[in-house]
Amino acid sequence: MVFSYSTNAFVKHSLAEALTLIARTGFRGAEIMCDRPHLYPPDMNLQDLEKFKALVDTLELKITNLNCFTLFAVGNTWLPSWIEKDESRRRERIDHTLNCLDLAHFLGCPCISVPPGGPPVEADPKRSLALFREGLERVIPKAETLGITILIEPEPGLLIENSRQMSSFINDMTSPNLGVNFDVGHFFCVGEAPEEALETLFDKIGHIHIEDIASTREHHHLIPGLGAIDYDAFFKRLKAFEYKKDICLELYPYTETPCEAGLKSIEHLKPVMEKYGFPV
Repeated sequence: MVFSYSTNAFVKHSLAEALTLIARTGFRGAEIMCDRPHLYPPDMNLQDLEKFKALVDTLELKITNLNCFTLFAVGNTWLPSWIEKDESRRRERIDHTLNCLDLAHFLGCPCISVPPGGPPVEADPKRSLALFREGLERVIPKAETLGITILIEPEPGLLIENSRQMSSFINDMTSPNLGVNFDVGHFFCVGEAPEEALETLFDKIGHIHIEDIASTREHHHLIPGLGAIDYDAFFKRLKAFEYKKDICLELYPYTETPCEAGLKSIEHLKPVMEKYGFPV
């Protein structure tokens, strides 16, 4: 297990600067934002990618996940989505995912994370779920060929936002290359104890996002220790399940002070993580 930090907290820095700062802050891994200003596939050529890969090796970082959620390069946090009425916009999301699978293969990254459909746009959620499934069916064959896992990340306010919905959707799909990016705070926001959501989804979890959330359950990522999530209960349950994959700190609101936020997070999480056998 590697504890990593997402570059989406470092959008005021270049990708090279972000990785250097993540390593200096004490993390052994990084999750890469596959969007501008970092690793947006259409902006990269082979020489750029080789330089990036060499830097990762030099810094001795593991790339734990490619975060393919946002698309600010052509839209915003959620759009274009898998479930928009406009087929050409859905195609942009599909093409982006295919490109990110190629990136993951080139970089030796085991997984990419994608949004759970998108903001609801259809009166009938069954139609939206069908569109999401159709989109995934267009990218899963490449994932299977390349040996990369596509991880769906449930989020408050989007098509799939809780463990029950996620379990129902993913258990209907047969590919071994489809899983869950388990964002602890997202489940807390929708009223679930994260350690209980683990019970429902554990077999499908390929990567974990960590942040804190206030007791109001407002979807705003906080430095661990500043909110109400019971991380002792969470890591205790994670240990019981013998979790072996990677965990990533995701603090995109802290773009002014990403290193300080990372250090404070390590300070708070280190005792509880090491208590249950998760190295920091």
